[in-house]
Amino acid sequence: MEVRILGINGSPRNYGNSYKLLSVALKAAEKEGAKTDLVNLYDYKINPCIGCLSDDLVKCKYPCIIEDEMKILYERVLRSDGLIISSPVYWFGPSGHLKNFIDRLTVFENMIYVEGRCWIEGKVVGLIAVGADSGHIQLISNLMATFNSMGMVVPPWALAYATTSGDVLEIRNAVLDAANVGRSVAIMTKILKKGNIVWYDSNLLDNMEDELKRVKREAWKNKREKVKTSPLR
Repeated sequence: MEVRILGINGSPRNYGNSYKLLSVALKAAEKEGAKTDLVNLYDYKINPCIGCLSDDLVKCKYPCIIEDEMKILYERVLRSDGLIISSPVYWFGPSGHLKNFIDRLTVFENMIYVEGRCWIEGKVVGLIAVGADSGHIQLISNLMATFNSMGMVVPPWALAYATTSGDVLEIRNAVLDAANVGRSVAIMTKILKKGNIVWYDSNLLDNMEDELKRVKREAWKNKREKVKTSPLR
């Protein structure tokens, strides 16, 4: 069973600390049998998202109407089973080019409104943040929420971060965490590939009418009981 993991370097430097920890993560993924590839985002022209869905929800779909080199990256994302994203910390968030990349992935997520399924649902993602100042957890938390909202899976131990302006490879714990990001993404990808799992069911509520009525009755009952016992009456 072939597992493909794509590393995304969100730093303008293909030699810096974000690149180094990403490379470590990919090497660890290879130890688990994954085939890996690394993309330096700043080698590609990626224009900002123009928010087509704000005018018409279903106009945001693949292929994106913007003509740039994101179309190359779209193909590489679709061919992958998992992603490992590494970024420097830019004011508590990702680098600008990485933000453009993430925003433009909306064409995959929004396919759920076009044909009923997000095209990157079930892909696995791991996250790495490196910076000389604070903001690592804010960056990782933001990316976790974003990618999970796109239907992607974040496995255990799939985050690593470091605060340093020196060589991050000298910080053993950061290197170990990065290696485990790669390992956990590879393991989770292998687990998920064994079954054809649908995570988000657009029709789930069709057969839950009775359950929804029950929730409404129970909430109303609890509210009445709360009013009866409230000292503010």
